[in-house]
Amino acid sequence: MSQNQWYHLRNESQLDSPSLLIYKERVIDNIDKMIAIAGEADRLYAHIKTNKMPEVVKLMLAKGITKFKCATIGEAEMAAIAGAKHVVIAHQLVGPKIDRLVALRRLYPDVFFASLIDSQDIAEAHSAVFEAAQLTSDVFLDVNNGMDRSGHPLDASILDLYKKLHSLPHLQCHGLHVYDGHIRATDFEARKAEVEGGFVDVEHFLEAISDSNLPKPLVVAGGTPSFTVHALHGETYCSPGTCVLWDWGYGDKLSEQPFEYAALVLTRVISKPQKGLITVDMGHKSVAAENPIDRRIRFLNLENYELIGQSEEHGVIKVQDWDSIQVGQVLYGVPYHVCPTVNLYDEAYVIENQESTGRWEVLGRKRRITV
Repeated sequence: MSQNQWYHLRNESQLDSPSLLIYKERVIDNIDKMIAIAGEADRLYAHIKTNKMPEVVKLMLAKGITKFKCATIGEAEMAAIAGAKHVVIAHQLVGPKIDRLVALRRLYPDVFFASLIDSQDIAEAHSAVFEAAQLTSDVFLDVNNGMDRSGHPLDASILDLYKKLHSLPHLQCHGLHVYDGHIRATDFEARKAEVEGGFVDVEHFLEAISDSNLPKPLVVAGGTPSFTVHALHGETYCSPGTCVLWDWGYGDKLSEQPFEYAALVLTRVISKPQKGLITVDMGHKSVAAENPIDRRIRFLNLENYELIGQSEEHGVIKVQDWDSIQVGQVLYGVPYHVCPTVNLYDEAYVIENQESTGRWEVLGRKRRITV
């Protein structure tokens, strides 16, 4: 096994395992590539649910990215702690979360926080709660253009809801949120055709909004798979996120996207229980386990292997070159799905020039930071 690869750490013996490694130079390079694809930093609503780290948000801010998307109130507060001033929580907040959003607004009064609405009942609930707080709730209309996970369908009633969002006294609607994460064709031209086809009804809706003399909406669209399509259309804001760290899953599928792996899992061989098998300290708690076992991790410095079993703290690997592998040996792996993998760790080792130089807290994994 080569010790000269980009991922190999000269001070690996000092790092505990299993652990998350963040290669800072590669993160910066991925941010630069993301901006280049968008054409300018201002077109990005960078999604931070992948990295969840204030230091990564600061790197994006330093590159001129000023607008961010996230998935939870905890991630929104993490962004504010890092210095972000414009954050969209890409969820329809219900129940106690509306009160938490009010508390977040009060705690960070100089930060723009918006959330998504796809229901008149929830819009009215937001307006009532924010009226009691003597505030205005900033929102985007969540549009379902085919994923069928959230959002209002593009039917005859969507314009009425959009008008309602503009009529409620303690709501301010800024535009549309359109997430087409279900479109993941490997071939770019096929993906482009599907993304653009799925956006036709959105364009018709925008025309209807214009005909109603309502303010021209901002349109925040897509995620990482459709990023390179939406970037071709100048008035659309793009919200990629995975590309800052990248992973095996998207790396294999999205061949036109030039991003590099910037987050790895470091694990060690802890046992050789029988010939042909090794065990590492990388179980379900160390790498995202929502996919079948053959799509969880890809080792960079191991060949001819098969991950055949995992429990909470163990991973069992079938190998061909069993005699050459030593207990205590370090393996470096690329997660198939980096976003939930990052969420498993309280902190990550920061790697610069093939050495660990510090640790970054994965603060955004907390569902609640202060509010």
